[in-house]
Amino acid sequence: MSPRNIPFRRKGTRSRTPLRRAAAVTIAAAALLVPSTPAHAAVSLEPVTGFDNPGGLSMYVYRPADLPEKAPVVVALHGCTQSAQDYADHSGLDKFADQNKFLLVFAEQSTTNNPNRCFNWFQPGDISRDQGEAASIRNMVDHAVATLGGDGNRVHVTGLSAGGAMTAAMLATYPDVFKSGAIMAGLPYKCATTMAEAFTCMNPGSDRTPAQWAELARSGNPSWTGPWPRVAIWHGTSDTTVVPSNADELRDQWTAVHNLSQEPTRTSTLPPNNTQHEEYADASGSVAVEVNRVPDIGHGTPVHPGPGPEDCGQTGQYYPDSICSSYYVTQFFGLHNGA
Repeated sequence: MSPRNIPFRRKGTRSRTPLRRAAAVTIAAAALLVPSTPAHAAVSLEPVTGFDNPGGLSMYVYRPADLPEKAPVVVALHGCTQSAQDYADHSGLDKFADQNKFLLVFAEQSTTNNPNRCFNWFQPGDISRDQGEAASIRNMVDHAVATLGGDGNRVHVTGLSAGGAMTAAMLATYPDVFKSGAIMAGLPYKCATTMAEAFTCMNPGSDRTPAQWAELARSGNPSWTGPWPRVAIWHGTSDTTVVPSNADELRDQWTAVHNLSQEPTRTSTLPPNNTQHEEYADASGSVAVEVNRVPDIGHGTPVHPGPGPEDCGQTGQYYPDSICSSYYVTQFFGLHNGA
C-alpha cells in the first residue's frame, strides 16, 4: 500500500498473484507514484543506528531544541514511494514537536524489502510481535528511550496508507508499548495476509463483523488483557485507493477491542472544512476511538499550510490542502501544552 497503496512482497518471495499483474503494477507505480517535492526548507532529520533491526528498516529522528529528558515519543510511518524525509517535510508534525517538546521518530522502508518502499503490512512475518518490520519499529522506540531521552510511558504512533496499516499492526502487536495511534487512510489489522488479499482490502474493501475484527486485533498479542491503545482514524471521503469503508471497518475493529458500541457517543465538525468528527467514549467519558471523515479529499494525509495555531504542513502529492490533521492527532495523543 502506498500513497496509491500498491503492495509488493519482498524480493525473493513467491507472489500468489499472476506475474503479469505484478509487472503491470510495477510499471504503473514507476509512472505514477512520484514522491512530492517540498516547497520549503527540509526538516532536519538525524540518522540513528545501533538498534536491533530484524526488519531491515532505517531510523531517523527529529529532536526539537531544548528537548527535556523523558520527552514523549511519536513514531511516524510514511506511505509507499515516500521516505522519512518526505513525511517529515509535509506532514507538519515537526511544528507541534517544536511547540510541545516531543521526540519524533521516523521509520523508513527500503527498496530491498519492498520495490515501492511500502511497509509490508500484509506480510505475516512483518506484522507479528517480535518479528520483522514490526520488531524493528518497536526496537526503535526502545533505542529512543534508552539513548535519546524518550519517555517509555508516553509513546504514540501514526502513519499514512501502508504506514497507516502498519500503525494498526503496531497497536495490535505492542499495546504494551503504544498508548495511542492515528491511522491515516489505512486498513484494519490483518485485513490481509497475502498480496492478493491486500488489493481486495484496499478496494472494494473487506467487510467483517466487529467481533471478527476484534479477534484479529487481539491475536496480535493474545496474552494482553489491557488497557488497549486509543485510536484516531482519518480518511478522505473521496479516497479511491483505500476506499472510505475501511474507516468503518477500523472503527468496528477498535471499538470492539475496547468493548464499545459502534454508535458514536458524540459527533461534531472540525474547522476549517467541516470534517465529520465522531467520538466513541467509555463509561467514564474517556474517548477511546475517534473517526474523522475529511470531505472531498482523496488518498493522503490532510494538511493546511499557514501561520495559525491550527495550521500545519506543506501541500504535495498525497498531502491535500484541507485540515491540519497533525494538530488534531497530537492533541488526541495528549501532547499539547505539555499535557
